[in-house]
Amino acid sequence: MKNMQNVKISNDLIGMAWSDKVSFEEIKKRTGFSEKEVIKIMRQSLKKSSYILWRKRVRGKPAKHRKLTKFRLSNSKKYKQYDC
Repeated sequence: MKNMQNVKISNDLIGMAWSDKVSFEEIKKRTGFSEKEVIKIMRQSLKKSSYILWRKRVRGKPAKHRKLTKFRLSNSKKYKQYDC
């Protein structure tokens, strides 16, 4: 049972991290994982090419770093399936 919870958390975490509109700060608030931990999980969970593509997309992207944007995430319906 615990393993299934970890898979669900991992899938939700990957979905939030993959979304351009959910910041690392919001992920930390919702899951407790820091940006470094999210990066480590993504590296372990994704294929190498997918991980590299994701890192290129999110590196320095204002929407992934709350400090760089004024965008506010609403709490509606599970992040509107990660694409607010």
